[in-house]
Amino acid sequence: MVYVVGLLSLVFLVLAILVLTRLTSVLKGVNGGDTTEEIERIGTGNRVNAVLFPIFFVVGAIAVAWSFIHASNYFLPEASSPHGRHTDGLFWLVMAIITVAFVVTNALLFFFAYKYQYRKNHKATYYPENHKLELIWTVIPAVVMAVLVFTGWRAWRDITKDAPEDALAIEIVGKQFNWEMRYPGVDNNKLGNYNYKLIDANNSLGIDLEDEASFDDFTVSSEMHIPVNRPVLLKIRAKDVLHSVFIPHMRVKMDAVPGMPTRFWFIADKTTAEMRNETGNQNFKYEIACAEVCGKGHFSMRTTLVVDDEDSYKEWVAKQKPWLTNNPDYLARVPEKLKAKAAKYVPTDSAETPADSTAAPAAEGAGGAPSASLR
Repeated sequence: MVYVVGLLSLVFLVLAILVLTRLTSVLKGVNGGDTTEEIERIGTGNRVNAVLFPIFFVVGAIAVAWSFIHASNYFLPEASSPHGRHTDGLFWLVMAIITVAFVVTNALLFFFAYKYQYRKNHKATYYPENHKLELIWTVIPAVVMAVLVFTGWRAWRDITKDAPEDALAIEIVGKQFNWEMRYPGVDNNKLGNYNYKLIDANNSLGIDLEDEASFDDFTVSSEMHIPVNRPVLLKIRAKDVLHSVFIPHMRVKMDAVPGMPTRFWFIADKTTAEMRNETGNQNFKYEIACAEVCGKGHFSMRTTLVVDDEDSYKEWVAKQKPWLTNNPDYLARVPEKLKAKAAKYVPTDSAETPADSTAAPAAEGAGGAPSASLR
């Protein structure tokens, strides 16, 4: 560390000496006047630099255009949701405005550097202020910025407001390092409540069996299935650290924050099969990834989203079993007045089996805990 500080000190000392030497030269020229040879040297250097400015601008513009065209081959295909296409439209609108402003201002900058290069006996005009010009270059960007902010806010409002009544609500929960999903059962199409205090080795989502809407809920972790052309409401939460639900082809992105449930609804209007035909890639898959670095295993926190036609989706749902069916021991957690309703989801030979000893203490400790509604 001492050697680094010493080396930096030496570099700064050399730079200070160079600056002082240059400053002394400039002051000498101001006080005593430049010689003819010095003036010629300055004039030649300025002419060279003045010509290089527009050349650099043109070459740079060509390089940027080539880079964009080359990179466009790797852009995502057209969004598979109306919200995504609207978002893309706003993105390209912003890019167009920024690009035009960038090109115009830099073209003027490089042009002025050429036009007003050093000339012998040429004197600059003092131009202290112009209120009209200042008003123009202040008001126009302010109006453009206000329009962009308003249109962006409307797009954000549309996908975070209440979802349509016929929306399919799916709970997606992030944890290190995978996603877990819970679907409403086919009997009532409602997600039951959850309570984080009920989480244990088997009940990883904290499903609250005091709510009868939970009886037919089923969970999956391998992949998420959704029907095409139907609103889907993602109810998002995290169990440990900050995660972020990212579905790039739908242009869906929403943080999963511990202790603060979030939501996002969208409509997928292209099935997985349609996207395979559209892209010409028969191995195409929609992906759900985590867009927030959440630990060493962040790279593996991804799952597949399958967009089915309506019949295929119903067929897939029919193959799923309620969580209570796969965990019959939890029937003991159901209140006595609701056990008759819950019993139909439990295999007959397991209906009278008490809850296992490892799960029971958790139930007792969370008996009076409030539940969070997902409806």
